[in-house]
Amino acid sequence: MKDSVYKIIEMVGTSKKSWEEAAKNAVELASQSLRDTRVAEIKDLDMKIEDGKVVLFRATVRLSFKYQPD
Repeated sequence: MKDSVYKIIEMVGTSKKSWEEAAKNAVELASQSLRDTRVAEIKDLDMKIEDGKVVLFRATVRLSFKYQPD
């Protein structure tokens, strides 16, 4: 059996409700096109503010998945 190799990408998920939902959205959408997603790490959290109010939560997520050459 060969050792595994993993690739890491970053995605930014958004939500009007919470950072947790923003991160979940990024992971779930990425998992639709990536095979064998393994680990998600929150890199950054931020918010979009308009007129002094939070209108959007953003989570930058690092995702690793098993690399499989074509």
